[in-house]
Amino acid sequence: MIEYIQGKIDSADPQQAVIDVGGIGYRLAISQSTYAAISGKEQVRLYAHELIREDARTLYGFASRRERDLFLLLIGVSGIGGGTARLILSALSPDDLIHIIRREDAALLKRVKGIGPKAAARIIVDLKDKVLLLMETAGEPSTATDAAAHAAAAHAAAGAEEAMAALTMLGFPPAACQKMVRQILTEQPTLPVEQIIKLALKML
Repeated sequence: MIEYIQGKIDSADPQQAVIDVGGIGYRLAISQSTYAAISGKEQVRLYAHELIREDARTLYGFASRRERDLFLLLIGVSGIGGGTARLILSALSPDDLIHIIRREDAALLKRVKGIGPKAAARIIVDLKDKVLLLMETAGEPSTATDAAAHAAAAHAAAGAEEAMAALTMLGFPPAACQKMVRQILTEQPTLPVEQIIKLALKML
């Protein structure tokens, strides 16, 4: 099994690249994301995966391990072949694809050429937990961490809205109220609404 191919770029376009390794040219199918990453470089390393079918043998190349990992996950979904997986990774960066799957945003996924409603649904259902594991392996925030961050943001937004409404009803200018409340929440994002109002009254 080939882990990666490192050498000089002989030629490249958004669909394939030929890498010269000691006088031997390896042709790899690539995504537009990988093409953008290697454009302008002379020496590159592409992480590889060879896909063998009855009628074809294709070597795929990826600018990062993460992109290759997502490719492997995608081709594990029923009905998604190497060509379709490459199209998905051409239309979406690895990070964008992960976030779309985690948000279960089938509408965005369906914008990719060749991905219909059923395929989008299968990708989301099959890969939602797997991309989370991929993120945790890479040392990114877990679901619990994300949930806590979203909860904190929602709390701050709700508190800001309630505090500004109360201050406006007391006759203070909306623009000034908004400025003060934002300043307070920037420094103390978990402050209760009552305390936000008291601090704002002292500042206004």
